[in-house]
Amino acid sequence: MRYLISAALLVLALQESTTVQFVDVAARAGISHKHQNGATPEKYMPETMAGGVVMFDYNADGLPDLFFVNGGSFVDKRIGASARHRLYRNVGNGKFTDISESSGIETSGFGMGACSADYDNDGWPDLYVTAVGADKLYHNTGKGTFEDVSTKAGAGADLWSTSCAWGDIDNDGDVDLYVARYVDFAIDNNKYCTLRENVRAYCHPNVYRSVPDVLYRNNGNGTFTDVTKEAGIVKSGNGLGVVFGDYDHDGWIDIFVANDTTPNLLFHNKGHGFFEEVGFWSGVAVGIGGKPLAGMGTDMADASGDGLLDVIVTNLDGQTHSLYNNLGKGLFADATFPSGIGEVTLPFVGFGTAFLDFDNDGDLDLAIANGDVIDNVTRVRDNTSYEQLNLLLRNDGTGKFTNAGPGAGPGFAIKKASRGLAVGDLDNDGDLDIAIANVGSTPDVLLNNGGNRSNAILVQAVGSKSNRGGVGAELKITVSGRVLVRHVNAGSSYLSQNDLRVHFGLGKAERAERLEVRWPGGAADTVENIQANQVITVEEGSGITARRPFVK
Repeated sequence: MRYLISAALLVLALQESTTVQFVDVAARAGISHKHQNGATPEKYMPETMAGGVVMFDYNADGLPDLFFVNGGSFVDKRIGASARHRLYRNVGNGKFTDISESSGIETSGFGMGACSADYDNDGWPDLYVTAVGADKLYHNTGKGTFEDVSTKAGAGADLWSTSCAWGDIDNDGDVDLYVARYVDFAIDNNKYCTLRENVRAYCHPNVYRSVPDVLYRNNGNGTFTDVTKEAGIVKSGNGLGVVFGDYDHDGWIDIFVANDTTPNLLFHNKGHGFFEEVGFWSGVAVGIGGKPLAGMGTDMADASGDGLLDVIVTNLDGQTHSLYNNLGKGLFADATFPSGIGEVTLPFVGFGTAFLDFDNDGDLDLAIANGDVIDNVTRVRDNTSYEQLNLLLRNDGTGKFTNAGPGAGPGFAIKKASRGLAVGDLDNDGDLDIAIANVGSTPDVLLNNGGNRSNAILVQAVGSKSNRGGVGAELKITVSGRVLVRHVNAGSSYLSQNDLRVHFGLGKAERAERLEVRWPGGAADTVENIQANQVITVEEGSGITARRPFVK
């Protein structure tokens, strides 16, 4: 009888876990953007690689807004001029307003991705946009508009830039900027590449020379200095994804870079923003077979629940995506197949990815955006397609994942060539939603219906001595005796960024016993006895300064 009861409870638990449904609400929310990639018979490589999305609250009204990076055209000036980046203001009630025309954000080059942080600590999040061509730094005026300060700030690189991320590398109270860069493609050196049967296709990156990543140190006066070489950022790969995280918990933020067909890079911060590359030594440089993989998107979070930052990297089909489990003492183990990620990701070409607790059970799950890089791949292979399903992988609490996508609603039945992916609570109802940018197509905004059947807390971290956005802060929450660890990251996935507010799923617990925020630089704030189902603001040195219940 005991076993029958246990089995019945298991069935009920499984039934409850499948009640979360994701629905694409982009059209009815007023998001009409269509990505322009200017695809041509010449197969210019960036045409198939572009399309990032950023969730950020640009007007500080408590509602995450959406920014979609547009591409352009290498041959048609009309298409290039019309490929405006799109900024959608979240006005609540499931609606967004397109304010792109009045935003001050202009089209420049062939757009790739973006990342956001308050680099001047004035309380307004700024925006960095990467491109094939000149990157752009946009200063938020606080009046609903942005000003291009790229030249004045000294942060407008002019090569093929991909993902970017912000982090305070020297703990001086302002955020610095890392920009991953890819290869030396240009119109006048476009290569002619073919698949079998002489079918022209987008080239493999190894036909081009790699170009160096760049690290900008924030000078604290609105300007930046390129410190790439002096900081020890030695680049030898094709950078596509980047994320900051203090993987060895020594108080200095580190940098992980996902590289395409070359070894991934892990830059260990030795202190004060001086780095040593330790990818091979730590175990994250290559796949389980000892060879570099086609690293594209990445994220860093505590997937196994032991308090240490693990790393996910998306790769090509036939390679699997990679999960590196942090063992402590600076070492990682390839957990791709033991975790269950290997088998389920084998058929897919992955780009954007994010750890997220979509069902509010306290465990970090995975969302992955997929889509082939070869738009005519069906000409030579009948077992795949350019458009692919995206993946939602549920964590069972021990770091083992299963495919939850087939039962997660119509949002995960969509097939497109997906690239950027970002997560955040767009409607402030207590569960995480997902925005996906699709190359040459419309985006998907996947609203989470049912995740908030369990409880949660959203935390907005506001620094004082630390950077204003709390970027790099570590948050530990104790709920029902269990300690959950999360971090504030400004840039990850592929060409994209999540909402800066930190989400904690609490399961059925109605309150958290304790929240500790460790700020960059080492200061800490602790608050006790926090009621579930609210957004709280925690300010450095002041504790909770604002509370707002979820909208349900």
